[in-house]
Amino acid sequence: MAVALVFPVHSWDVSLLEARGLQQRLRARVRIEPLPASICVVGGVDASFAAGMARAAAVLFSFPDLEPLEAVTAEAPLRFPYLPGLLAFREGPAVLAALAKLKRQADVLLFDAHGLAHPRRMGLAAHIGVLLDRPSVGCAKSRLCGEHPELSSERGSWVELTEDGEVIGACVRTRTGVRPLYVSVGHRADLETAVRVTLACCHGCRLPEPTRWAHRVAGGEPLPSSWLGGR
Repeated sequence: MAVALVFPVHSWDVSLLEARGLQQRLRARVRIEPLPASICVVGGVDASFAAGMARAAAVLFSFPDLEPLEAVTAEAPLRFPYLPGLLAFREGPAVLAALAKLKRQADVLLFDAHGLAHPRRMGLAAHIGVLLDRPSVGCAKSRLCGEHPELSSERGSWVELTEDGEVIGACVRTRTGVRPLYVSVGHRADLETAVRVTLACCHGCRLPEPTRWAHRVAGGEPLPSSWLGGR
C-alpha cells in the first residue's frame, strides 16, 4: 500500500452538521509550508459518478518530465448528497481507496478540487491531504468562494484569491487566453510553490497533466498502452 492514514479516518456517514464540524476540526491540522524542494513523482486525483457509485482515479507522473508511471481506480457507493462545500464526504471513500492501491507514493498530490479556497478552508485537497499527512494542492476549474483582481491573459500570470482579507488561493492563467484555474494549498504546501508546480505540470493544456488524466481515467477512458500501471 503506497499511502496510509495518519489520522484515524472519521465516519463518512454523517449529518450535514457533523460534516461541517469535522471540516472545522480538520482545518486546525493543515500545515502551510513549501512543497518539497526535490519532487520526482506528482500525482493527480479526480472522481466521476454513475449509478449510485463514485469512481476515483489516481495517476502518477514523473516530474518534471511528466512521463506516465501508474494509474489506478477504485469505486465506493455514494452515501452523501451532492452539496457544494461538502464534496469530500461524497468522494472521500473512493479517493482513499484509489490512493491505497498505488504501488508508489507521490511527492505531491494535485486534486481536481479545492484546498483552502473553500468556505471552511477544507476542500477535498485539504481534507485528504490532512488524513494522509501528504503534500497536496487543489487545482479547481471553477471558483467556490473568494474574489480576485483582473488577471493578465498571459500564461503564468496569477493573482491572489481572497475572502474577508484572507488569502485563500490564487487565480492562475495556465494557458494564454484560456480560462484560469483556481489553485490553493491543500496540506504541507504554500501558495507560491503550489502555483509553481501546477504551472510546471501544464504542458500546452489548461489543466495539469496529472489531473487532466485523472479526470479521463475516472470517466472510464482506456489507458494508452504505453502506461506502466493499470486499473
